[in-house]
Amino acid sequence: MRLSDISTPALVLDRAALDRNIRRMAAFFADGPCRLRPHFKAHKTPAIARRQLAAGSCSGLTCATVGEAEIVSAFCDDILIANEVIGADRCGRVAAVARALRGRRGVAVTVAVDSPTGIDQLAAAARAADSVIGVLVDVDVGQNRCGVTSADAALDLARRAMTHDGLALRGVMGYEGHVQPIRERTSREEAARQAMTALVAVAGRLRGAGLPCDIVSAGGTGTFDVSGRVSGVTEIQAGSYALMDTDYDGVGVPFEQAFWVLGTVVSRPAADRCVADCGHKSATKDHGVPVVHGVPGATITALNDEHAVIALPVDSQLRVGDRVRLVPSHVDPTANLHDVFFVIDGDAVVETWPIEARGYPEHRARR
Repeated sequence: MRLSDISTPALVLDRAALDRNIRRMAAFFADGPCRLRPHFKAHKTPAIARRQLAAGSCSGLTCATVGEAEIVSAFCDDILIANEVIGADRCGRVAAVARALRGRRGVAVTVAVDSPTGIDQLAAAARAADSVIGVLVDVDVGQNRCGVTSADAALDLARRAMTHDGLALRGVMGYEGHVQPIRERTSREEAARQAMTALVAVAGRLRGAGLPCDIVSAGGTGTFDVSGRVSGVTEIQAGSYALMDTDYDGVGVPFEQAFWVLGTVVSRPAADRCVADCGHKSATKDHGVPVVHGVPGATITALNDEHAVIALPVDSQLRVGDRVRLVPSHVDPTANLHDVFFVIDGDAVVETWPIEARGYPEHRARR
């Protein structure tokens, strides 16, 4: 099969570029105490995650949801769910994964916590399943999303976790997501170090109180080489580096664009405009509209449900039936819109990789 044979819109992945990105990140973490914990949510694709683990330098995988953790448990036995998990059903599913993997690793599943409710519900599920769930106290380091807002609050939660059978306090985590897109290197470094200094200080408070704190988990693609070199940080949860998107364009990280959305021109109603069949049902616009690759002067003026409206120079030779490549602004939700990656080597489609964790796979399993 060739690229021209693919029905559009479609998600296309350059395997060679992907592998170069994976090797670059693994090489950075090959030396030193800090490890890489790739974030599965960026692509939701086991074939990619397996390549990341095989490249080395990894402590395990990061997941955003329980459904993702259930899928990666087939090939990874050290899983961090880097979000709060609330509710008896979801906590019970975490406990079931932890129990299934326990024979392969003492504490196989770890979850972020930032409330007594989260701790108590995970503990109840672990006891009911006769399993052990690890916990990291989630600390707000400036993202202003989840996480406790003081070292005292972190210490209180850590002590509460220690009172429960079935829970294993493993440390702390904090995501400096607000720092990732800062374009100016010096400002990004300063902000990342400030956030990591605060996180490491909380870890020190836990240890000073005699509590275990082996893991200090943080970071992302935009800060991997800053946060990943702050003394005391033990792992980085980068995800976007494998595929990249335009939101990281200009940040200055050493990774290349490895995927795009392939579309077909379905209309050329005017000399200065064409329309392609790859609207925002195939490429999100939460971080801005995609960039048209390889067509000089082409820009997207509207991204509708099924249509990408593209402004063109009047002398553009694009015709109805021609293919266009859109580079998305945000990899994670764009991958979540598709069923598969069409993996290419040059112009040949060499594999098709299912995006197994797209949507909410637990709902599909219960239909």
